[in-house]
Amino acid sequence: MAHEFGIRSSYLSRRLRLTTLIRLRWLAVAGQSIAVLFVALYMKFPFPVSICFALIACSAWLNLLLSFRYPINHRLEPRAAITVLAFDILQVAGLLYMTGGLQNPFAVLMIVPVIISATSLPASSTVTLGILVTICATALAYFHLPLPWYPEETLQLPFVLVAGVWCSVVSALVFTAVYAYRVAEEARLLADALTATELILQREQHLSALDGLAAAAAHELGTPLATIALVAKEMQRALAEDDRFADDVELLRSQADRCREILKRLTSLSSESEEHMSRLKISSLIEEVIEPNRNFGISIEVTKLRGDGHEPVIRRNPGIIYGLGNLVENAVDFARETIQVSWGWTDKTVQIVVADDGKGFQADILDRIGEPYTTGRDRETNEHGGGLGLGLFIAKTLLERSGAAITFRNRNDPGQGAEVVVTWPRNQLDEQNG
Repeated sequence: MAHEFGIRSSYLSRRLRLTTLIRLRWLAVAGQSIAVLFVALYMKFPFPVSICFALIACSAWLNLLLSFRYPINHRLEPRAAITVLAFDILQVAGLLYMTGGLQNPFAVLMIVPVIISATSLPASSTVTLGILVTICATALAYFHLPLPWYPEETLQLPFVLVAGVWCSVVSALVFTAVYAYRVAEEARLLADALTATELILQREQHLSALDGLAAAAAHELGTPLATIALVAKEMQRALAEDDRFADDVELLRSQADRCREILKRLTSLSSESEEHMSRLKISSLIEEVIEPNRNFGISIEVTKLRGDGHEPVIRRNPGIIYGLGNLVENAVDFARETIQVSWGWTDKTVQIVVADDGKGFQADILDRIGEPYTTGRDRETNEHGGGLGLGLFIAKTLLERSGAAITFRNRNDPGQGAEVVVTWPRNQLDEQNG
């Protein structure tokens, strides 16, 4: 479920909001108009002002068309977004053609649509726009009108300098696009993974609340069931001499009494034992976590490391249960024959270690284990096919929220398995328990 959610969320996050493009284009229209007016009126440089304003008007006209055609929160499909951004590139290229080509210091503005694409669109779209910018920059290096300059002077830059400008535009294009894409992609993945974590935690909290719902159901059903029992008792008295109904009435009364006993146990489970059920020892926590994983053909060994003083008793936390359960499940998936769950405590810490005898984490990404969509196992050796690493990220996030520090490492001998160490400060668990 979390993986499917991540795919849907990632797809939606790659659809660019039309409002964003419209606002940026109005900013470009204003900037271009100011630049043209400054050069024409203040600097008094001769150049085709009317054609430049015609190109600026085309950009403004497109903005008005999109504003009236689509609602304000409309998100563009990738193809539509590419078309709009390609228009922006060609419009800027047209202005540069009229004002000196790559000799114009504003030539670098051609890369802006590519940066926008890198933050919001798939990589293929960004590459397509990048190629378009490179083609336009190459054409402008050879074909363009003279750079606006004083009427009595002619400014002709050396071609070597123009080639340097071309190199700077292309290098800035590649660097900024890759950088913006990586930053935006990491932000998207992190946001999707955190949202999936919240959904998992919410589900665990709902499961933990079932005892309260059972108590509420017992309370609501108590009154009508008492009425049924009373009516059954009266029917038994009235029909005791009638052999046709005596057995049925007796069965009805006995089943009503049985239902009352069940509801009584449910009520006492929530009211009398609620405080008891909300807390559990570390040993009970370990058993609850590993029990669902005992029937997969992998031996699970439980070892007590050490214990100073009384065994810690912690408050039942769905995040801790799910996080530890995910670590154990991951170990079962990649173990050859055995996994070991070791636990212990001191007066300062509580520690749980989950180790398996598989091939361990891949050394090249060991430092990134626990990041969203990063898996450190060899999928070729995993019968279950491996995953995207989102489960480990969710487990790590939930456990860290409970105050734990998590260490992912390989065991001492290379190729002898992985080991995950979860450590809580003892005083923090005691505070949560209080």
